[in-house]
Amino acid sequence: MSAITFVAADTPFTDSGNTAWVLAAAALVLFMTPGLALFYGGMVRTKSVLNMMMMSFISMGTVGTVWILWGYSESFGPDVGGGLIGNPFTHFGLKGVLDQIYGFVPADAAKGVAAAGGIPAPAFVAFQVVFAIIAVALVSGAIADRAKFTAWTVFTVVWATLVYFPAAHWVFAFSGYAAEKGGWIANKADGLLFGGAGAYDFAGGTAIHINAGAAGLALAIVLGKRIGFAKDPMRPHNLTLVMIGAGILWFGWFGFNAGSALGAGAQAAGVWVNTLAATCTAMLGWLITEKLRDGHATSLGAASGVVAGLVAITPACATVSPIGALVVGLVAGVGCALAVGLKFKLGFDDSLDVVGVHLVGGLIGTLLIGLLATKGSPTGAAGLAVNEGLFYGGGFAQLWAQFLGAATVLVFSFVVTYVIGLAIHKTIGFRVAEADEVSGVDLSEHAESAYDITGHSGGRFGSGATIASQPATSKTHEGASA
Repeated sequence: MSAITFVAADTPFTDSGNTAWVLAAAALVLFMTPGLALFYGGMVRTKSVLNMMMMSFISMGTVGTVWILWGYSESFGPDVGGGLIGNPFTHFGLKGVLDQIYGFVPADAAKGVAAAGGIPAPAFVAFQVVFAIIAVALVSGAIADRAKFTAWTVFTVVWATLVYFPAAHWVFAFSGYAAEKGGWIANKADGLLFGGAGAYDFAGGTAIHINAGAAGLALAIVLGKRIGFAKDPMRPHNLTLVMIGAGILWFGWFGFNAGSALGAGAQAAGVWVNTLAATCTAMLGWLITEKLRDGHATSLGAASGVVAGLVAITPACATVSPIGALVVGLVAGVGCALAVGLKFKLGFDDSLDVVGVHLVGGLIGTLLIGLLATKGSPTGAAGLAVNEGLFYGGGFAQLWAQFLGAATVLVFSFVVTYVIGLAIHKTIGFRVAEADEVSGVDLSEHAESAYDITGHSGGRFGSGATIASQPATSKTHEGASA
């Protein structure tokens, strides 16, 4: 999110253009979660697709609810912990928020001009909640095929409260914008710690992607490997769904990144272009890597490269030039294509490569800011200050700041998520029974099947029978996915 100075205006003025863009961007980002459901759903086996998609959909229900109750206040309420967390009770139930206006200085507001935003607080609330939803949903890909739906539902609330909302406060709560004093990463924290520079994360490379990737790694370790991991075929059951999902994610990501400017102006336009640039080269980088390594450029590789590029450019989209964005995307495409194989070498079962794409991609984008940040970026074009990276004569200060910000979120997320996951696993149980995993979590957890392929029109399996009553034969559920 853009660092915008806020001072309460004597005469609040709402900029209708900026407000319209932020609301549209929020809708685009919300659409990304069903897109993620398609992307993840297509990558699992036939017997797990509904459960995988439901893990994304339930995140909208749970996280959206707790965001209104305490999540917004915990993320953007008055700081109560030295930049670590907002007060969850100040704006409980959005109390005192609906009549606020963000982004003005009084002198300009008196002239009827919004200086930097001029959006009603509910628009900001809407934009930030969709970030929270998809951050939680991203984690689910690491534990596909083997998690209890009830346990996952509980996890979404606990993880959002203990991990995502604090991280969002660190990264997105700029002092003087939504609160008088905000998070430690957003506000450059201690000059000695960061060598005089603060970490840049425009749209969530640390708070969302590194955060979700580290959490996915922790949960994958807690739940253990799927039955047959690295032995049985576990290929995507529907690559058409994967490519549709990737296309929706790319479409929505323009709201994700350009919307983080919180206004319709030069910075948002430049961010849009950088988002496109990095995604293009990331797809090419992934496909070239596949072709050289495996002899084939695959549709799954194209879709995965798109997501890797989007992840990597998220933190960097406002502080690198278009050429820099091309570099970020290319490095992410190649780097993530190589990283997804690490789970076999290191022995953890990250089902849908949340670690290889989101953690690694987030790290690449966050760290490359320290090399490629430049005044010739969307932020510079908007007339805002930019600490330049090493390749532009800025020295190592910005790179060090980026490293510390990324490392802190990674360690925090991994440790706290591991504790949360282990607590759920030891109490209500996080993993389904072995028999249910073999027959398929769609049937055991939801009493449904994604595809009616029995071919019966009457009798026992006719219109009067429930899906739950149909036998889960190995031919129906395993054969189609293998």
